Amino acid sequence: MSRRMKPQNSLLSATGTTIFTVMSALALEHGAINLGQGFPDDDGPPDVIQAAAAALLDGRNQYPPLTGVPELRAAVAAHNRRFYGLEVDPAAEVVVTSGATEAITASLMAVLNPGDECVLIEPLYDTYLPVVKLLGAVPRLVRLSPPDWALPRAELAAAFGPRTKAILFNTPMNPTGKVFTHAELAFIAELLARHDCYAICDEVYEHLTFDGWRHVPLMALPGMRERCMRIGSAGKTFSLTGWKVGYVTCDRSLAPNVAKAHQNLTFTTPPNLQRGVAVGLMKDDTYFNGLSAQLQAKRDRLAKGLAALGFGVLPTQGSYFITTDFRPIMSPLGFNGDDVAFCRALTEEAKVTAIPVTAFYAPRADAGDAPDDPPRHYARFAFCKGEAVLDAALERMRGWIEARGATSAPRRAAG
Repeated sequence: MSRRMKPQNSLLSATGTTIFTVMSALALEHGAINLGQGFPDDDGPPDVIQAAAAALLDGRNQYPPLTGVPELRAAVAAHNRRFYGLEVDPAAEVVVTSGATEAITASLMAVLNPGDECVLIEPLYDTYLPVVKLLGAVPRLVRLSPPDWALPRAELAAAFGPRTKAILFNTPMNPTGKVFTHAELAFIAELLARHDCYAICDEVYEHLTFDGWRHVPLMALPGMRERCMRIGSAGKTFSLTGWKVGYVTCDRSLAPNVAKAHQNLTFTTPPNLQRGVAVGLMKDDTYFNGLSAQLQAKRDRLAKGLAALGFGVLPTQGSYFITTDFRPIMSPLGFNGDDVAFCRALTEEAKVTAIPVTAFYAPRADAGDAPDDPPRHYARFAFCKGEAVLDAALERMRGWIEARGATSAPRRAAG
């Protein structure tokens, strides 16, 4: 006889498996080229990997300091000064975490109490909303709209109120490819100062910007130094996503709480990987400029190919991703499904995997005053792959579209 059990955590029980896991499993099942999950095909810089490998043999494999090894904290501080003119005390204003997702969670934990409100900007990374709710805080969602994803200033201002404690936002932005402008950042800064709030700044794609766009940290704006927790990722900057090394830069008044949250989540991060990342952050400008240029070329290659197939291709200023409107190619073929159905059909039939953009929007129960359902005709493709892989994916999609067109063509009446 089965024993009746008390219910488990209701929020986690109601949270589905992440869309990236679902689509990657479907890609594996059908032998599809996976342009869904954002990880590069190739490992990162050999000198960074060699430094981490050598560090395994230097006799320092026990618990490192809670906030990170001194070499990496110093490298993060130097990186902030070099690229953004931020003066950071490595001993008191840097916390190393086991990936940027943990950094986001620790930063939210550092400032949110149950009942506090936290402003989030849709479309958003799927970790943001569950973590805010698990902490007992109340999400206030503000939606960006395609194709330009401009910041709706009136709606953002209306989302701030007496109970607002923080905003969490991402620039360069996944999945939109948007880089927030200086004017948009200044508007956010003014709201933070007016309402005495904090900002958790997910900046993992900071070095992946294109067409002359440059990332500007909110932390670098006047009056924002003490309000911001700036999050970076070795996984994105060095194409080493499996290492899960992230770092938070914040004022010394915030760092102790971020460190305490980190202590209760993972406590520490593998020391050899930290030392490898320290080598990476000290690489010369040639590496960082080359990374951006290589990715821009891949973006252009995939964007040109998708446009030639008939997709509506939205602008991408940064990140690993292109957002596309699939209606121009699928409507004439009689396809009336939403983005989830499209991405499933693309995986199962064309053997290419993309991510439905509705996965980056909150469920209706959390959407608050959002006037409409999210758009359901966009798919996100990752271009951080080898050129041959991108070309093969485009060729598969070309064959699939042509086959669907032939199938859907009206038959001639018998003579």
